[in-house]
Order: sequence, then structure tokens, then C-alpha cells
Amino acid sequence: MDKWIKGMDLSSLIEVERAGGKFYDNGIEGDAMDILKTYGMNMIRLRLWNEPYTKDGISYGGGGNDIKTVLALAKRAAQKGIGWMLDFHYSDCWTDPGKQTIPKSWQGKDVNELKQAVYDFTFDTLMQCKETNLMPEIVAVGNELSAGLLWPYGKVPEYGNIAKFLSAGIQAVRSIEPSLPVMLHLDNGGCHELYKTWFDAYIENNGDDFEYIGLSYYPFWHGTLQMLEDNMKELALRYHKKMIVTEVSTGFTLEDYKEYEKLEDVERKGMATKAELAAKVPYPMTKQGQADFMTDFLNIIQKTPENLCKGFCYWEPAWLPVPGSQWATPEACAYMGEKGPGGNEWANQALFDYDGNTLPALSVIRNFHP
Repeated sequence: MDKWIKGMDLSSLIEVERAGGKFYDNGIEGDAMDILKTYGMNMIRLRLWNEPYTKDGISYGGGGNDIKTVLALAKRAAQKGIGWMLDFHYSDCWTDPGKQTIPKSWQGKDVNELKQAVYDFTFDTLMQCKETNLMPEIVAVGNELSAGLLWPYGKVPEYGNIAKFLSAGIQAVRSIEPSLPVMLHLDNGGCHELYKTWFDAYIENNGDDFEYIGLSYYPFWHGTLQMLEDNMKELALRYHKKMIVTEVSTGFTLEDYKEYEKLEDVERKGMATKAELAAKVPYPMTKQGQADFMTDFLNIIQKTPENLCKGFCYWEPAWLPVPGSQWATPEACAYMGEKGPGGNEWANQALFDYDGNTLPALSVIRNFHP
């Protein structure tokens, strides 16, 4: 598999649809996957959480991405001729450099028991994929691993444990399907020092081999496009691994969507791209600004040495601000130790406007041919 990936993370799609979200292209209602496919999407990315609900069955929100939900979305994609990428979080809810919470059923385990748990969960998940004829095209072992995983045991600088945990996941992938490509994914795609330090330490600690380096790049958090280009160039020359910008997005508006969410102020986290963050980005958060950013972004990543960049995944382009779809419920915040509140913090960075209409950046993606 070496197609150039025009990917979209659609992990929240079922939740959005259940909450009443509708999608339109040129005024005609359609399935979000069908619409995005007409704009060039050839892969979806789906996050997997172990048990994204309380012991009483209350959902953590954020798409509720247990294996049942993931396979339902993967099946829909497969029926439309679209591939998929599986993103293991090894947690019951969100993981990123600020949190890597051990799954409830794994808490109390020691390092070796956690290593076995990673192997077993990865193996069992991929076996379910295989048995339903829904194998992913790429598997990300861990999500935004910049600060490690399974804290505190695998928290940077515990690279020995990080390598053990990730190698266990990689070995499980290999045992199910030896040719299935594995990705290791960090955030902050504009920071070469982070990537160099992390991957050098992983290799020095005898971490198992992998095929892809995944990068998150959000222009309001992760530096300039020039910094992203420089990092990818240095990574290509240092590690000679294929790369995918596994998460990318930017805003198309700074107008609030409170009237769409129908939540009280105390219940809303609000948009991640606050005005002060948006002011740091050289692209205005307008529909045209979003399209211009995507034009420049795509032109930059295709210039990676040795043609090692194999594409991108736009993060949550269909996460509409509909009542009932939020990044985290109070129960999820309690599990992660987050203050909250809930609500949608990403709707102004989607590739559909608040009413579900396609945006100009999608035409940029469709018309891009690396």
C-alpha cells in the first residue's frame, strides 16, 4: 500500500449523525463519507478507545469509539471503496501529550503486565478486524506519543518502558499480519528536536521497527509551515521512514457556534482556536484562509526528500456543533482528571460549515495531485 493518502479522521461521525447532524454539497444532502470521497478522500482514520464508558454504561462522548463503533465506520468506508487507518490510544478516552490515562481494566498492573495487556488488546482487536474482513491499511500503535503512554510507567523520560509497551503492540500487529504497516505518531510537527530526541531514544532502547512516522501539525500550536517542512526534511534524512501528517486542521471562522450547541456557558469548552491563538497564524480564519492554508500545506509536504511523505489526514472535518455530540462528558473528564467542561471545541475547524455545507478547502484537496 503506497497510495498517496488524502485522509479524514471521521471518528465522531456516528455520534454527530445520531445527534441530528446533516451534510450538504451544493445544497444537496448526502452521506458525509460519500461527499468527502467526491473531494478525493481515499482513507479514513479511526481512533480506538478500550472502554469509553463508565461501569454503569454512561458514554464518555467524543465519538464513543469502542471497537463496535470503529468497525461500523470501517464497514461503511469499505462498502464505498475507502480504506482506513486504526489509531490505538491504549486508554478509555483521549490521549495526547497532556494525558495518557491507563484503561480502567488495566489499572493496578505492573510494567510487564501492562506490556502483556498492550499485546493482548492489540492482538484481539486486529483479530476482530480480520474475522470481519475489515483489516486496516495502517495501524498507529499509540496516539500522540510525544510524552509517552500508559502514565506514569511509560511517561517520558521512561523510554525503556515506552519501547517495551510499543514493541508489544507492534509484535501483536506482526503476529496477525506481518505486512501490515505500523505507525508511531507524535504531536508538534514543527519541533524537530522533539522528534529527534524521541525517536533516537526509542531506537536506543531497542524499540521494534516500524514503517511510518506520524506527525500532528496544527498551525496555531505547532509553529510555522517552514518549521514543519524543516522537520520532515530532517526526519527523512535521519530515519528514512515514510511519513504521514496524521492530524492537521485550521479554522474557517472565529464566529461562535453556541446557538448550534444549545448549551449553557458553563457546559461549553468553546473553540480550541481562541482569537489569541488565531492571531499567531498567517492565514485568517476565514473560508478562504482555510483554503489558502491547505494549498500551502499540501505543496510543502509533497516536497519531503525521497518522496517519503505519503499524505495527510485532516482531523475531524465532519464534527458539526450539534447538541449531544461533545468532546467529553462529565464522566470522561472525571476519568481523565480533566476540569472540563464539555461541548464541541473543533466545529470551526471542520471542512463543513456549522450547517453542514462543504467548504472551499475541500476543492483544494480534490484538485491536489502530488
